[in-house]
Amino acid sequence: MKNNRAFIVYLVAFAAFLGPFTQTIYVPIIPEVINELHTSHFLVNLTISFYTLFLAIMQMVYGPLADSKGRRKIMLAGISVYLLATIGCYFSESIYILLIFRSLQAVGIAAGSVIAVTVIGDLFEGNTRIKPMGTFQMMVSLGPVVGPVVGGFLGGSFNFHFVFLALVAVGLLVLAGNFLFLKETKPENAVKRRFKFTDYFTILKNRTGSAIIFLGFIQYYSLYNFLVFLPGLMGDRYGLTVEEKGLVFVPLSLSIVIGSFIGGRLQRFSGKQVVVYTAYLNVAAILLFILVSHVALILLIVSISLFGLFLGMSLPVQTTMLTLEFQANRATATGAYNFFRYMGMAFGPIVGSLLVQMGGYNLLYGFADAAFLGLSLLLSKRFLKGNTFNQTSI
Repeated sequence: MKNNRAFIVYLVAFAAFLGPFTQTIYVPIIPEVINELHTSHFLVNLTISFYTLFLAIMQMVYGPLADSKGRRKIMLAGISVYLLATIGCYFSESIYILLIFRSLQAVGIAAGSVIAVTVIGDLFEGNTRIKPMGTFQMMVSLGPVVGPVVGGFLGGSFNFHFVFLALVAVGLLVLAGNFLFLKETKPENAVKRRFKFTDYFTILKNRTGSAIIFLGFIQYYSLYNFLVFLPGLMGDRYGLTVEEKGLVFVPLSLSIVIGSFIGGRLQRFSGKQVVVYTAYLNVAAILLFILVSHVALILLIVSISLFGLFLGMSLPVQTTMLTLEFQANRATATGAYNFFRYMGMAFGPIVGSLLVQMGGYNLLYGFADAAFLGLSLLLSKRFLKGNTFNQTSI
């Protein structure tokens, strides 16, 4: 039974992996798409922006559906929509048709991350959830790392349509695996109730729920400040080539994966402690980046790697705390959490562009650091006040 549960964790985590993987696999082939569809850079970028937007919005939809209809049905339905949309992307000969099917891809695969966390919450109790949550976060963290590598290889060897054909093949494997092995995990004694939009306000009014959700927003806002603006900074300060800039991101990506692995094994510590202390360590890492990023490239790499490590350590603990806090509607809570994380991804480039224009990179990262510090202080007040934690308080 234990081995079977571990297999299910990897199975649903791989479905969650497909969301960010499909998002970034597309990035290296943007020039080819522009040429083959005779379109503009702006319209092709919209296919990525719309994908991210629908990925975020659908988190709020799938959460309540999974709580009311069950996990298996929603997972299979979401992957099926993703597969049909990916086939549509393969046959798209117009940028506008591609835009529609890319949006539908996100509508479908958004189910993966919500259902994965919810299923893990169903299968494991208390501290035992932290390790499988670490596995889940590792898989999700690998998605945006592996995507550009695979996309670049396929785009260089074949035309851009073949990328979507490869996604169809992977999607079929994920659908078959979940169809054959994923049983319904929703507790039989779960209270059946109608979803009300006010459920989200209830989650946000909860001290633990709102703290974890806003932490997720700030974390991904800061992360995407690095992903989007670091290439420009490295070009301006160190004159790196495109290939060299890509290599700089490898330590950041690996540190997130390693951090997620470590975070999944921090069962001996209070989850509240881990979340608070890693938040402060992230603040320190961003400050270190501001101080040393112009001094030497190796110091820049060390600072962003530390940021990734502390971020990764926090992620599995956050999801564990959230699923424990909202036992009856953990999928709805997960949906709200993921929505704000994806909104952080979207706001990072938008707000960051304005800050860079106003005051350069120091203002960009200084603002992120100040926001992170403010939230860290809030976490301290909510989670560590009076040291009322203990070893089992997640």
